[in-house]
Amino acid sequence: MNNFWNKMKLIWTDISLRKKILFVLGALVVFRLLASIPIPGIDTVELNRFLSNNQFFGILNIFSGGGLSNLSIIMLGVGPYITGSIIMQLLTIMVPALKRLYHEEGELGRKKFSQYSRLITVPLAAVQGFSLLAILQSQHILTNLTFFSKMTNLIVVIAGSILLMWIGELMSEFGIGNGVSLLIFAGIVARIPSEVGQFFFSFDVSQIPLLLLFIAMGALVIAGVVVVTEAERPIPVTYAKQVRGSKMYGGGSTYLPLRVNQAGVIPIIFALSILLFPQMIGNFMAGSANAIVLKISHALVAFSQTSWLYAVLYFILVFLFTYFYTAVTFDPEALSTNLQKNGAFIPGIRPGASTSTYISKVLNRITLLGAIFLGLIAILPLIMRAVTGITAIAMGGTALLIVVSVLLDLIKKVDAQISMREY
Repeated sequence: MNNFWNKMKLIWTDISLRKKILFVLGALVVFRLLASIPIPGIDTVELNRFLSNNQFFGILNIFSGGGLSNLSIIMLGVGPYITGSIIMQLLTIMVPALKRLYHEEGELGRKKFSQYSRLITVPLAAVQGFSLLAILQSQHILTNLTFFSKMTNLIVVIAGSILLMWIGELMSEFGIGNGVSLLIFAGIVARIPSEVGQFFFSFDVSQIPLLLLFIAMGALVIAGVVVVTEAERPIPVTYAKQVRGSKMYGGGSTYLPLRVNQAGVIPIIFALSILLFPQMIGNFMAGSANAIVLKISHALVAFSQTSWLYAVLYFILVFLFTYFYTAVTFDPEALSTNLQKNGAFIPGIRPGASTSTYISKVLNRITLLGAIFLGLIAILPLIMRAVTGITAIAMGGTALLIVVSVLLDLIKKVDAQISMREY
């Protein structure tokens, strides 16, 4: 406890660190203010009715940072930017020039890569904004809109998404932690008071066993996320001795840490974006007067989050995307080449191709655990819904995973800043 208060004192007395934290807090205040400004033409009664019975928009609201619940000007959140970043990273597999840009050209190459992600964000925001506004209009939530009003709303939500992307990047540059992750984190945390208030408003004594079950499950999920996020498989690395002139260099030993969960929460986001697509189409067609189209619409909506097939597909997609994203972001061959260039080797393994094969083998084994864990976290709300019969479990394992992961990352970066200043 004393160590905690000592750290808090160091944070507050260090001018540079204090400015970074205050900048992040100020940016989060601006973000929450933007999230409270609605777009024009909303029927509030229809909106509340629609959101209370639609888990699809409940999940989208998590990744919009809470801006979707009242159709704010930032209703798209950082979703288009995240999607653009994922697309760019997937393209590194298919386009060798992008792979060289991201992995081999240093800081300048990564800046260019980030710029391409920003450029992709604009058309993605336009497509997502148009689809979302069309769905809301078909549900009679947006009413009495002229063509000019529709175009104004579309431009506003695109601009809101770009503004939020800019705020997130400013937080990363002038603050501390990852700005985009902190915005999603803030949106999830901001919903906690209303969720707690709603629970106590409708509290029944007979629900106490369920409440205890949810608390126990939440504690287990948090503990599991911490353990899996922090878990590493160390691979020993030895540096060969080198003689330069009359002096001898190298000869030390260290280890290469391979994380069990290299992909973080990205596989869940990517799997959700695919599985939510049928329901988006279903919602889009719900206002049709054609009986066949309405049947298709009801079938697509019924498929999502109500059938065991949905849960199985969700788990499989998260599992596969964990391996896929790990393969995109972690290149054993490049790592093996760098070790060889620096005169390092893994004891008992020949440098070059053998080292690359060995690292790939170890990585595949530990990623299996990470992929199973992420898959279970993703379908945990569906399992809880099937066991308890409660259909309004909004937070779920995905939100807990994001919150705990962001907090762990933030604590690490604050500790690194404190350690650097102590030295």
